[in-house]
Amino acid sequence: MAASSSSSDEPSRSVFLGVDVGTGSARAGLFDEEGKLLGSSSSPIQIWKDGACVEQSSTDIWLAVCAAVKAACSKAKVASTEVKVAVDSDSSPVSVSWSGDSRRNVIVWMDHRAIEQAERINSSKSPILEYCGAAVSPEMEPPKLLWVKENLQESWSMVFRWMDLSDWLSYRATGDDTRSLCTTVCKWTYLGHAHMQHVNDKESRDLEACGWDDDFWEEIGLGDLIEGHHAKIGRSVAFPGHPLGSGLTPTAAKELGLVPGIPVGTSLIDAHAGGVGVIESVPQSEAADHDKEAICNRMVLVCGTSTCHMAVSRSKLFIPGVWGPFWSAMVPEYWLTEGGQSATGALLDHIIEDHAASACLANQAASQKISLFELLNKMLETMMVELNLSFIAALTKDVHVLPDFHGNRSPIADPKAKGVIYGLTLDTSDKQLALLYLATVQGIAYGTRHIVEHCNAHGHKINTLLACGGLSKNPIFIQEHADIIGSPIILPRESEPVLLGAAILGAVATRKYHSLSEAMKALNAAGQVIHPSKDPKVKKYHDAKYKIFRGLYEQQLSYRSAMAQALS
Repeated sequence: MAASSSSSDEPSRSVFLGVDVGTGSARAGLFDEEGKLLGSSSSPIQIWKDGACVEQSSTDIWLAVCAAVKAACSKAKVASTEVKVAVDSDSSPVSVSWSGDSRRNVIVWMDHRAIEQAERINSSKSPILEYCGAAVSPEMEPPKLLWVKENLQESWSMVFRWMDLSDWLSYRATGDDTRSLCTTVCKWTYLGHAHMQHVNDKESRDLEACGWDDDFWEEIGLGDLIEGHHAKIGRSVAFPGHPLGSGLTPTAAKELGLVPGIPVGTSLIDAHAGGVGVIESVPQSEAADHDKEAICNRMVLVCGTSTCHMAVSRSKLFIPGVWGPFWSAMVPEYWLTEGGQSATGALLDHIIEDHAASACLANQAASQKISLFELLNKMLETMMVELNLSFIAALTKDVHVLPDFHGNRSPIADPKAKGVIYGLTLDTSDKQLALLYLATVQGIAYGTRHIVEHCNAHGHKINTLLACGGLSKNPIFIQEHADIIGSPIILPRESEPVLLGAAILGAVATRKYHSLSEAMKALNAAGQVIHPSKDPKVKKYHDAKYKIFRGLYEQQLSYRSAMAQALS
């Protein structure tokens, strides 16, 4: 979301409000015309987990958004009357849960209930699959929808419209059902390049949804979704940042503590908002470079509960196991390649919280008024000195982690992949937890190296990484990534680039900027740059561990095959 403001006591200024709904909370932040954060706030979201099923409530999410927006305005000392721009049928919710609880009407992205449906869809070999890495993921919408139709028939018959969460938020704010090219292309198999002829239109407008492949929906058993000109999944689409309807409705404005009529822009998925908030965050020397290919050498890591790996290209690149190519799904006129790891922050939390030493270390961290990650990082530094090692990574020479605890999204695209920890002993000390934590960080970084190498082998020329999200604030996490991948990592100047990306959409919706690209260049800014170690021993060490990392999955396939044969 975004906002512009002015008051009688001061010269007219612009203030942009960004809203991000993540897995565990809704966040809001206000930015000035230079993209500097004025104030932010967050509000928790309830989540239900039952095996492979992960659900939320749209009502709860909206209440959390409202609370976060009000608190952010208060912290930034921006009055509700100052906020002029907000970006990013009051039907009853329908349950998507086995429980039948109507509150639980949101299937969370990380829900893996639809693995079987995804496998059936992929066996169709539909040409449309070429545009999502040759296979849909159970985290995408078609398999989830097919699961609901096959398992919750009463709910299926009751649903009036199916929406991506970010589109629903825009709809809830404006009453306009226009869908985003970002959500429909990246999650619903919509073919965004059907709108290439509209990219240079002088006036932003919603477009008739001509990118649906009706044969695909019929073939996978969801032909009823094309009825009424695709009324249930989207009759019209728009480029991100397009102003929706008549802006904020009176009802939504009252709930948010804002003013009716504020322009509301077509949304982005949260990770893609992070890409928009970061990808032009380069040093001034590079920012002056007007080469349209320069942006194609960068990959954005949006590191939170999961990690998304976003890279763009001028031509479409078909990369097996990596989502895309998605036209104009993040940066207008560029094809997006989207890699990912389904559990990164979630995996680190799992590894730490499941350990016998976790509670004791959490108490120590609280007494020192630092985070548990900061305490673990300090412990690793001390252990390195005590063992007289020349670099911290060498602590894990006997511990290796394959981080596929929630399947492998990219580049193997195997939702049935399992996590592996090699090197366990009976040791349950805090030092052993620190080693396991570091080995997990390294495993995540080796996974990113695999994605980068795979993308470059299929046409990309990535040589610089930009990172944002909660994990990017962890210095060991970032340094291990730089050392393992061998590329510099640029951190953004602002601490909340996902919110900035959402706010940029609002800046575009208000016509403050003529295009998303212009707004990105104006509001993105680089902060610290983390360089890989120049010590050749570090590279040699990580090359050896990376080889072991790759072998862990190959061994898993061998074991899987052996057991399948034994049971056949």
